[in-house]
Amino acid sequence: MTAEPVSSGILPKGDQRRAALLVSLGDLLTESSDLESVNVADISRRAGVTRSAFYFYFDNKAAAVTALAEQTYADALAAAHRLDDLAVAPLTRITSMLDGLFAAVEDHAPLVRATLEARASSADVRAVWDAQRLSFVEHLAGVVDAERQAGQAPAGADATLLATMLLELNDRAIERLVQGSVDRAGLLDTVASIWLRTIYSPDPASAPLPDPEPDPDMGPETDPDMDPESDPHPAAEGTA
Repeated sequence: MTAEPVSSGILPKGDQRRAALLVSLGDLLTESSDLESVNVADISRRAGVTRSAFYFYFDNKAAAVTALAEQTYADALAAAHRLDDLAVAPLTRITSMLDGLFAAVEDHAPLVRATLEARASSADVRAVWDAQRLSFVEHLAGVVDAERQAGQAPAGADATLLATMLLELNDRAIERLVQGSVDRAGLLDTVASIWLRTIYSPDPASAPLPDPEPDPDMGPETDPDMDPESDPHPAAEGTA
């Protein structure tokens, strides 16, 4: 048997079924409080296919969630590439990247919550998540190295480890965002500040100390080489 041709933008029947299952899953996630409350029978029924058809395309719900999250990953990757133009000010690029990431998360909030839930219980989903994270780590480490070579960022911690920890911070920010427990603008400003200081601020241990402020209780400064008992303003000769 030959596969049905794709014409006029119409998917082959098998692809249509798979797409219908993903649409059904997305709708149910939007309507439900969590992934656990969505079952395969409901996904299949709404998509107009049998349970066996679901398992033909996906091993389990977690695998379906991973497939559905591909667009979210693509949107997040596009946001990450906002860091690439070194001619743009660092804070502008970082803020734009985070804004794009947060927008992608908010656009797919029920799916992101389901993905985080599935990641906690499914080794397959964790493997996909880790592979996607690795692609972001490699990209960000490359940006950090490029900034250092261009003299726009100081030498510092290993770029790959630094990128890994900054992306861990993004993960925590995403979790807080989809939980609705923080103000988006405040979260963005805070995370952007941490990114900026981590990549572009010099090592505090090597930074010069500021000049000490004069103590107002000590009076005017005196020359340290002067005899402390001498009077810098001796009385005029012949006066008491």
